[in-house]
Amino acid sequence: MSKKKKQLISVGFVALGCPKNTVDSERMLAQIVQAGMVISQDPDQADAVVINTCGFIEPAKAESIDVIRHALDKKREGQVQKVLVAGCLSQRMGDALLQEVPGIDAVIGLEQRDRIADIILQVLKQDQPEVFLEPQLNQHPHAISDDSTRLLIGPAHRAYIRISEGCDHKCSFCTIPSIRGPFRSKPEAQILQEASELIQSGVKELNVVAQDTTSYERDLKSKDGLANLLTQLNSLENLPWIRLMYLYPTGVSDFLIKTLARSDQILKYLDIPIQHANDRILKAMRRPDKRSQLRLLIERLRQAMPDIILRTTVIVGFPGETEEEFQDLLSFIEWAQFDALGCFPYFRESGTEAATLPGQIDTSVKQQRVEQLMLTQQAIAFAKNEQRVGGTLTCLLDDIEPDGTGIARYYGQAPDIDSVCLIANCKVEPGDFIQVSVTGTQDYDLVCEPL
Repeated sequence: MSKKKKQLISVGFVALGCPKNTVDSERMLAQIVQAGMVISQDPDQADAVVINTCGFIEPAKAESIDVIRHALDKKREGQVQKVLVAGCLSQRMGDALLQEVPGIDAVIGLEQRDRIADIILQVLKQDQPEVFLEPQLNQHPHAISDDSTRLLIGPAHRAYIRISEGCDHKCSFCTIPSIRGPFRSKPEAQILQEASELIQSGVKELNVVAQDTTSYERDLKSKDGLANLLTQLNSLENLPWIRLMYLYPTGVSDFLIKTLARSDQILKYLDIPIQHANDRILKAMRRPDKRSQLRLLIERLRQAMPDIILRTTVIVGFPGETEEEFQDLLSFIEWAQFDALGCFPYFRESGTEAATLPGQIDTSVKQQRVEQLMLTQQAIAFAKNEQRVGGTLTCLLDDIEPDGTGIARYYGQAPDIDSVCLIANCKVEPGDFIQVSVTGTQDYDLVCEPL
C-alpha cells in the first residue's frame, strides 16, 4: 500500500516598502523555500499569506493596512488560512496592530524575520493570534549579520545589497531609528561574499543601500569605511555597475569623492537626500547641514565628476515653514539643477519631536507647495532630457514590452524610482547591455533606437 503524498504548504508573499525592506523580503522568501514550502503565484490563494509592511510615514501605513485588509477578506472567504504581518509596521505598532486590524494571525517584528519559516508552521497549528516581537530592538548592541541567501524579487540581473541596519541620526521628523534601531554596520567580508554570490547568479547591477550609506563602519570607528568597501567591490570581476543610494550629505568626504571619481564600476550617480535648504528649517529638522554646505558639496561633486547624476529628496510644509522659507528651498532647487528629485509633504508622525512643534501647516498649503516645487523640477528634468537628444548611451535592458519596446536604463537611472529609456525594436535580452541613440523624449523618459 503506497503512502499518501504529503501536501506542501503554500505561502503567498506581498513585499511592500523601500529597497531595504526588499532585502528583508528576499531573505524571508529564501527561508520559506528552504523549509520545503512553496511560494504561491497568487497571494489570494495560499495556506498562509505573509505581508512585509512599510510603516514609517502615514501613506505607507495606509497602504500596508489596505493590503492586510484585502488578505483578511480572502481569509473570510476561505481562500487563505492565516495572515501574518511582518516588517516596519509590525515593529512600530506591535500589539496595537491586532486591535487596529482584527483578524491578523501573527505580528512579526524585525528581529524575528529570520524565524519566518518556523513562525508560519507554528501559526498554522494555532487558533489564537500571537505577537513575535523583540521589545529591545532600539537597544540592539551588536552588528547586523544578514544571511546572504536570498530569493531575488524582480529582474535577475540587478539586486540591492544592504551594508548596514538602523540609524543614529536624530532627524526630528523621522521614525526610522525607533523602528529599525541604532546604526549597525554589516561586516565587510560578509558583504563581499554576498556580492560575489549575487554576481555568480547573474547580477550585473549592484545597488548599495542602507538608512545612511555614508556612515558605514563609523560605529566601528572607521572614518573611511564606505570608501574602503567600495574599493573592494570595485575589484570584483564581472560586476559592471555599482550604484550608491541614500548618502547623508555631511558624510560625503573628499576621500569618498576621490574614490568615486577614479572608479570604473561605481556609477557616477548619487542619491543624496537634502530634505531642505533653509538654515532655520534644517536646524528644526535636526539636520547638521547648512545651505552653504549643501551648495559647496554639489559644487565639489560636479567639479570632480562633471558627468555625475544627482538625485535628492526634500520635505515641504515642515512645522513653521513660512512662504519665504519655502521660496528659499525653491530657489536652491533652481540653482542645484538636480537630475531627479522626490518631494514629500511633511507628515506628522506620532513619537517624533516634530509632531509636537507649533505651526503645523495646513494640508492644502503643503500640497500646493509640493505641486509648485515639482513643476519647477519637471522643467529642469525635461530640459536635461532635451539636451540628451542626439547623443548616445549605454543601457542595461530590464524588460521587453509585447510590442518589442525595450525598457532599459542608462547609468543615470536607478531601478524603480527613476525614469527609463524606451528602445524601439529592441533585439537583446533582459540583462544585456545595449548601445542606443537618443531620438526624443516622452515626459521624463528618453526615446531611443539601437545603434
